Amino acid sequence: MKVGITYDLREDYLAEGYGKEETAEFDKPETIDAIQDTLESLGFETDRIGHLRNLVSRLAAGDRWDMVFNIAEGLAGYGREAQVPALLDAYGICYTFSDPLILALTLHKGLTKRVIRDLGIPTAEFAVVESERDVSGVRLPYPLFAKPVAEGTGKGITASSKISTPEELQAVCRRLLGEYRQAVLVETFLPGREFTVGIVGTGGEARVVGSMEVLLKTRAEPDVYSYTNKERYEELVEYRPASDDTAKDAERVALDAWRGLGCRDGGRIDLRCDASGRPNFIEVNPLAGLNPKHSDLPILSRFAGVSYKDLIAEIMRSAAIRCDGFAGRR
Repeated sequence: MKVGITYDLREDYLAEGYGKEETAEFDKPETIDAIQDTLESLGFETDRIGHLRNLVSRLAAGDRWDMVFNIAEGLAGYGREAQVPALLDAYGICYTFSDPLILALTLHKGLTKRVIRDLGIPTAEFAVVESERDVSGVRLPYPLFAKPVAEGTGKGITASSKISTPEELQAVCRRLLGEYRQAVLVETFLPGREFTVGIVGTGGEARVVGSMEVLLKTRAEPDVYSYTNKERYEELVEYRPASDDTAKDAERVALDAWRGLGCRDGGRIDLRCDASGRPNFIEVNPLAGLNPKHSDLPILSRFAGVSYKDLIAEIMRSAAIRCDGFAGRR
């Protein structure tokens, strides 16, 4: 089977003049090397495609693949993660991970939480602030937590994201609206333990591959898993395997959310406990990072005894089941 690989390489965008935070979600060469090497060790023929513009050129030139291993994040708009899958759908080419509908929905944290709430899955009360005028309409108990509605990797999150007064809320929303040019998600602050749960598979076949607790060290920005804490995680954050009763509750919530949203093949769900210790859905990452050493999904998989090769194999197996004629092939 010939497998193309679509991705956004951080160094390419830095060379074009984009900033470090703008490109925080994009991949390093070592990640693409690891994915390609692992796919080849599983018996697949690989072909590096790269970002959306490269994919457009390759398709126009007549290139085709049996499957595409897609981790392209895209650059702009609420549909940025959905652009590559939508194009592959148009050409009838199978690909890993979720479809355009799910990727567009889940990038917008406010819309995702509305679906999660409708599914009866616990999540913090929230409001979506589209403009400064909306701030006065927020009727949630303090403390609050605010972040851009459609960013990942902790972008836009700092110690000031935890908010104690209306004045702070106004200031933080003004800053985020101006810097990120998108809506702001405002939630009731969850004071308890934080977990991230890895999932592989699709629908009824989906299962938890492992869980870990995120613990902030003394020197970290307090109370928030911020951009700085994530970028400097080796010195500011401790990841700990989690298997106690609360972690098991978090896994159940995560699996319900994964299936309810319709996510596919593999990814990660983040949760935090409320004051009573009940895990609440925070957000889902259906295109989770796959750096074998530094990304959360491979880290928690290692904690659970699942190798990087086995993780990639599970993702490919799940995707192959959806592709007629490909299931079970190498």
